[in-house]
Amino acid sequence: MPLDRRSFLGSSAAAGAGVALVGPAASAGAAPAARPGKGPGRYSFTVMGTTDLHGNVFNWDYFTDREFDDKNHNDVGLAKVSTLVSRVRAEKGRRNTLLIDAGDTIQGTQLAYYYAKVDPITAARGPVHPMARAMNAIGYNAAALGNHEFNYGIPVLRKFQEQCDFPLLGANALDAKSQRPAFPPYSMHRLRTPHGRDVRVAVLGLTNPGIAIWDKAHVQGKMTFPGLEEQAAKWVPRLRSMGADVVIVSAHSGSSGTSSYGDQLPYVENAAALVARQVPGIDAILVGHAHTEIPEYVVENEATGRKVVLSEPLKWGQRLTLFDFDVVWSKGRWRVEKVGAKVLNSNAVAEDERITRLLAGEHRKVVAYVNQVIGTSKAAMSTAEGPYKDVPIIDLISHVQAETVRVALAGGAYGKLPVVSQASCFSRTAGIPAGEVTIRDAAGLYPFENTLEARVLTGAQLKDYLEFSARYYVRTAPDAPVDPAGLTNADGVPDYNYDALYGVAYDVDIAQPVGSRIVGLRFEGKPVDPAAEFVLAVNNYRASGGGNFPHVARARQVWAHSDEIRNTIIAWVKAKGTVDPAEFARVDWRLTRAGIPVF
Repeated sequence: MPLDRRSFLGSSAAAGAGVALVGPAASAGAAPAARPGKGPGRYSFTVMGTTDLHGNVFNWDYFTDREFDDKNHNDVGLAKVSTLVSRVRAEKGRRNTLLIDAGDTIQGTQLAYYYAKVDPITAARGPVHPMARAMNAIGYNAAALGNHEFNYGIPVLRKFQEQCDFPLLGANALDAKSQRPAFPPYSMHRLRTPHGRDVRVAVLGLTNPGIAIWDKAHVQGKMTFPGLEEQAAKWVPRLRSMGADVVIVSAHSGSSGTSSYGDQLPYVENAAALVARQVPGIDAILVGHAHTEIPEYVVENEATGRKVVLSEPLKWGQRLTLFDFDVVWSKGRWRVEKVGAKVLNSNAVAEDERITRLLAGEHRKVVAYVNQVIGTSKAAMSTAEGPYKDVPIIDLISHVQAETVRVALAGGAYGKLPVVSQASCFSRTAGIPAGEVTIRDAAGLYPFENTLEARVLTGAQLKDYLEFSARYYVRTAPDAPVDPAGLTNADGVPDYNYDALYGVAYDVDIAQPVGSRIVGLRFEGKPVDPAAEFVLAVNNYRASGGGNFPHVARARQVWAHSDEIRNTIIAWVKAKGTVDPAEFARVDWRLTRAGIPVF
């Protein structure tokens, strides 16, 4: 039986429950004429979709303190999305549209971080989250949960949920004890047609099973996250039996069919296309999580032969997906006759002043916060060459992590073991300037909310770890020309899944096949003993299995810290006062071919 949204949210879990919402076409007030379609018994409507907004409201980069721009001149933010949405509603008729999202909403910018940690929404008389304010003002109808919704813990997520005027959906986010939905599985919307028969549109929300790994500290023993295909197969028939004429899935899961966590979970991370292929009764899927742009991707369902249309708009509000539906009245019900999808580019419109005015105060607070000076640097440092060279700015991350772990373990059972530290180049545009260093400089260097752990690995395991990491490079023959732009990201491995180790020295021979690239692994000038033990200073994402690196997820944990690594770096800079690369920068690794350095 459908429940009132507020009643549902008052309980942590409910069996078989959905959220019944009155769709735009049933709302009061004047609206443009309904879209009757091409003839009697026909109707057309549009479902708009965003995904991976990651805390972007303004077309602003808090890490550079200026308007956002990239090489393709994309724009970002809900203020831009709002303008696109208003135009679509004006063209189609607001009552003939729905607006949904596929997750990863409350993490990613300093605006989002500020209202989770600095001025938290969970505080007594705390503020309303800017993403909730913006999405409420724009008029979202539903949003799926993303994995990053859990980064700040369940209390922050629950408070955000409470502040939203639309449901957060997660049919495969289950209460660990009861195995019943911990969030509304679906929402139901009625669109009023000119024929006196409403079209009932169900939106099923599915989130990512990887939450169980990536945010284990927050969800273990509290929630479980079964596979998308399994839960879609459970819920889609129910939605049809409840009278849904159209079923749309909002899935925080890419379409590639791959997983970054290997065999640690029996569920596929990027399962959207599998859901379309395996589960009958779905008309369209709004895809999220993968940060790729897919205007339209058609998958044929194996059981019915019907076409399912998938679309993934580009991250951060850079694109808005439009699903255009044509339905026809046949045999006592509405049936989908045609579905098409496309994306609109937010760089083609101006920001909606209604949204920028609404959140101008929050924006000013965050700009002032990130521009606080925390120290000085004797030299400028950049990540531009970080993916293929050992650069000082990445050494800074590793040095702070290694020093923090050494201090924490001093005098204990593991205090005499050598400490090795891992770090990745998260952004190729981050930098520390010569002179004053601000919070935004440190935040740009480490944009994720990762925390620090210490795990014990053997020398042999460290080598395995590095071999796995080195798959990131495109195999390049000794006599072949080298173009840095084409040297990395082999087989789609992202920059954040290439780890360099600080504290040991080694070469990466990119002329060799994957698995045979690490040459001359040394510690303090001597070959690493395969049986020797080392402490690895490692972020919690990697330690919990993110990226599926070997050994680390099962390695002995000897220390863990609850504060973000970003804050550890900020505190280190404050304590030092002056950052001097000469104190920590060194070339521990290099790319080679047949013993000859590439650079």
